[in-house]
Amino acid sequence: MITKKRVALIVTALTVVVAVAGLAAAWRWFAAYPHQRISESEELVELEVPRGAAFSEVVRLLYKNRLIEKPTLFRLYTLWEYGTITVQQGSYQFRRRDTPAEIVTKLRAGPKLFLVSVTIPEGKHHLEVAKLLAEAGVAPEDELVAGMKNEQWIRELDLKAPHMEGYLFPETYRFRKNTPARKALFTLVNQHKKVWTQLIREHQTGLRRLQGKFNFNSHQIVIMASLVEKETGVASERPLIAGVFFNRLSFPSFPSRLLQTDPTIIYGCTVGEPRSAACQQFAGRIRRIHLLDKDNPYSTYTRPGLPPGPICNPGKASLTAVFAPSDTKYLYFVAKTPGGEHQFSATMEEHQRAVDKYILKKGTD
Repeated sequence: MITKKRVALIVTALTVVVAVAGLAAAWRWFAAYPHQRISESEELVELEVPRGAAFSEVVRLLYKNRLIEKPTLFRLYTLWEYGTITVQQGSYQFRRRDTPAEIVTKLRAGPKLFLVSVTIPEGKHHLEVAKLLAEAGVAPEDELVAGMKNEQWIRELDLKAPHMEGYLFPETYRFRKNTPARKALFTLVNQHKKVWTQLIREHQTGLRRLQGKFNFNSHQIVIMASLVEKETGVASERPLIAGVFFNRLSFPSFPSRLLQTDPTIIYGCTVGEPRSAACQQFAGRIRRIHLLDKDNPYSTYTRPGLPPGPICNPGKASLTAVFAPSDTKYLYFVAKTPGGEHQFSATMEEHQRAVDKYILKKGTD
């Protein structure tokens, strides 16, 4: 006969067994958690931990970026395994397939320096440079654009110019993501200064000619180089283009001193400020109203000499061409093909024949 006392003992024993089994199962589940993946994806996820972030905030960032599924359990596991941990400010890189254990290991190891590569091609103007840097994650575009005309920064860089246009040297750079705009811009300008110093050392004769015959200062040399840069993508033509421009500024047979280069009109209508009434009608193609526009400060068709500032950021080859232009009698040139080589001419008659051959007849073929 089973007594009430025996029943109570059996119930108690069964309860203990069930509890122990439950605890054992829970322990096995908890012990397995650190090694469970929520994805098999190799996709990289970069996480930026802000300065002074508490561990709970880091856990929220992990959850928000779908790197963990159970924030509370993740915190319990970390507390059980390592106690209280502090996560340093900086960039961390994870893969979606990382387990909780692997994630914690990376957090405890501290941030790594993740660099991004960004190439600034020759001939880009400052707005394009800012966009390229921003797209690479270097710095916000609006901060870069504002920084390019920051008077204090320009003084610190000792630029004899009101703007960094022309001095953002085209090169391939490696930056840390979220680099301060000031640091990024100083890096580009200092690269220009480094190349400039080398060119000055190598072209003393050319520099004296520019200063003596044309009364050019360093900023005007950069302006001229920007015109050369925008007029041709053919490396061998750059000294010739520079030679033509200098001839237009100095030959008695060309008294207007008009450089007559289309890229200056385009810059004035799309980048330069303020915009003239004619420029406000610019739709990507130069029309007669733009050629005759006297209110566009960058127009080299209505205003003699150089425009008020660079129209792009020239590379070393274009700067070199200004220091060492070709000794030529050419005064004119016309493109044989869009973006290709040019036909150079010494007289208006020769030039007109070239225009007839490469421009006018092309439209009737």
